[in-house]
Amino acid sequence: MDRIETLCGKLLIAMPDMGDPRFAGCVIYLCAHSEDGAMGLIVNRPKPDVGFPALLDQMKIRRSPACRDVGVYVGGPVERARGFVLHSLDYESDGNTMDVADGIGMTATRDVLEALAQGSGPTSSLLALGYAGWGPGQLEAELADNGWLTGPADAAILFGPDAPGKWAAALRLMGVAPQMLSGHGGRA
Repeated sequence: MDRIETLCGKLLIAMPDMGDPRFAGCVIYLCAHSEDGAMGLIVNRPKPDVGFPALLDQMKIRRSPACRDVGVYVGGPVERARGFVLHSLDYESDGNTMDVADGIGMTATRDVLEALAQGSGPTSSLLALGYAGWGPGQLEAELADNGWLTGPADAAILFGPDAPGKWAAALRLMGVAPQMLSGHGGRA
């Protein structure tokens, strides 16, 4: 396989005709991408039946009055019981934080949740349950089939409160008017 250009730190934006209902309308932040495959977190699908305080209680993590309310999202269809905190790099867990790109990190260990429960930890964050994963060449094939657009990531999109508006905001960041996208891909 030819060496691929990494898409780490980029957004995958589902095309309007995305055939897989698990990803229809999704915006995914790519945390890892290499010849071995790719891994990302959906950043625009809140999990309304799970609140951060209840999740901390379930994990027996004590909350202080300074505990922040962190958004809980469906991160993807793989390992849905596993949590990943996507966050600003003003917080790093000793050896456990992956520096993804441009001041954004990901930590999947309990200590980041404990820090957030005490009101410390990263300034910006979201908790994703599960992740989206692709095997070798799978994402490249989906990109070639016009399933996704790739675009730059922006902290306001990643961590902003307007989950339903993130898809259109990601397109606008690329200079694409959402209403101008065709529901059918093609090749020139």
